[in-house]
Amino acid sequence: MFELKKIIGSIMMPLPLLGLLCLLCFIFTLRNHKLASIVGIIFVAALLLISTPFIAQKLIDPGSQLDYVFNVKKHQQLDKIVVLGCDVNPNPKLTANSQLGNCAKSRLVEGLRLAHYYPNARLIVSGGGVGNVTNSALMAQTAISLGVNPKRIQQNPAAMDTADEAKFLASALVDYKVALVTSASHMNRAKDLFYAQGIDVIPAATDFYDFSAWPKRKLFIPNVEVLKAVTSTWHEIIGRTWIKLRRWIDPEAL
Repeated sequence: MFELKKIIGSIMMPLPLLGLLCLLCFIFTLRNHKLASIVGIIFVAALLLISTPFIAQKLIDPGSQLDYVFNVKKHQQLDKIVVLGCDVNPNPKLTANSQLGNCAKSRLVEGLRLAHYYPNARLIVSGGGVGNVTNSALMAQTAISLGVNPKRIQQNPAAMDTADEAKFLASALVDYKVALVTSASHMNRAKDLFYAQGIDVIPAATDFYDFSAWPKRKLFIPNVEVLKAVTSTWHEIIGRTWIKLRRWIDPEAL
């Protein structure tokens, strides 16, 4: 009974429920609008399939990201810890940490973990934001509220994307041992952009997605968190393709 309750509850969530209803609607219209209905069935079915842990696990390939885990035992010293920006949800009624999205908080936590292990390292928080509220400022305020000395923190609020972050920080990172903190799916592209600026960073990935341990009853039910993981992977594919295109047009770009 418990398993059945969980399965039914999962199916009743917006993504699987509305997706299945869309499929039923297209099936009912097959007779009068055959081509459009078939195309609709294919697209909706594809959306539901990539939202299942079973399919997503093959698309995101979490095993390939394990090389980006930072092992403190392998690094005796760090000079600088760079935490790249992510999502923010500005709201003056909330504390700084509550205005950071889950991705940004995950990155900041990893940066603070490294700051604890390397007390002499400078913590650089990066990223623009919305209006006067920047990712870097919210991260800095959160770090300070958790006990980090403000003098250890450097902000990079003008950067609006990863290319900007690499370009604006490059001069401050040359000849230093630098740990780069970002999401696991984003690390490959971020490393590439920093390397293009002459900075060889040590990956310190966080925000991993891995559905291998999910119970079998969930493997074939669409889930919004799974779709989010696939979306992140797709975002990186588009980002890397854009970089290759820019460099093909102009070898000096990015």
